Amino acid sequence: ILEHCTAEQTLPILEELHQHTEQLVQDQYGNYVIQHVLEHGRPEDKSKIVTEIRGKVLTLSQHKFASNVVEKCVTHASRAERALLIDEVCCQNDGPHSALYTMMKDQYANYVVQKMIDMAEPAQRKIIMHKIRPHITTLRKYTYGKHILAKLEKYYLKNNADLGPVGGPPNGML
Repeated sequence: ILEHCTAEQTLPILEELHQHTEQLVQDQYGNYVIQHVLEHGRPEDKSKIVTEIRGKVLTLSQHKFASNVVEKCVTHASRAERALLIDEVCCQNDGPHSALYTMMKDQYANYVVQKMIDMAEPAQRKIIMHKIRPHITTLRKYTYGKHILAKLEKYYLKNNADLGPVGGPPNGML
């Protein structure tokens, strides 16, 4: 319906979707509808979805279906909205109870963190990487943490980022 109808025909459907975004993002089928709007929708519809996600990035990122929507928000949001989503995760406390640390170890949320690393503006990416760095030793113990370390290493090697050594063993294997 969203793909083949006119804007006039889809408007009432989109209005209804926006009223139920939080439920739809967590639904095994509804999340695909929200992802479609994020990928192909009007900027104002994307913004409404991002607004609904803001303040809930940690919780939704840990959800099997909603995490895919959060990834799409990071990918398809405006630069300003993307920065706000990333700040929500990165600008809290840095300890073991921080949103970023929790997400890096989570089976679903780690993919959101990877997407944030990929999509962040260079200055914001550097902040993320510096916040991850103190947790490198701990992340090695977690299956999902290793994904983050691989991403971190990719950017470190590619951009010769100012992070100092990532702290791996001498052979370079994580």
